[in-house]
Amino acid sequence: MVKEIMIKDKEQVVKIHELACHVSYPVWVSNSAMMLDARSLLGLFALVGKKANVVAGDSADPKAFARLVKKMA
Repeated sequence: MVKEIMIKDKEQVVKIHELACHVSYPVWVSNSAMMLDARSLLGLFALVGKKANVVAGDSADPKAFARLVKKMA
């Protein structure tokens, strides 16, 4: 599953990190240049001011994933 978000500021980075740490499945954030574990706070700061894709594997419930991404945006 893939959903696009815009990472606007450092507060949003912290929120993405915290949300990703509380789910039972891996969550990744990517753009055309890199793919990062959303639990990596330091890596997420490289995406501030950029559009990114939030990615989760097939083990994630689609509705739960959609709610997660909505909270991240």
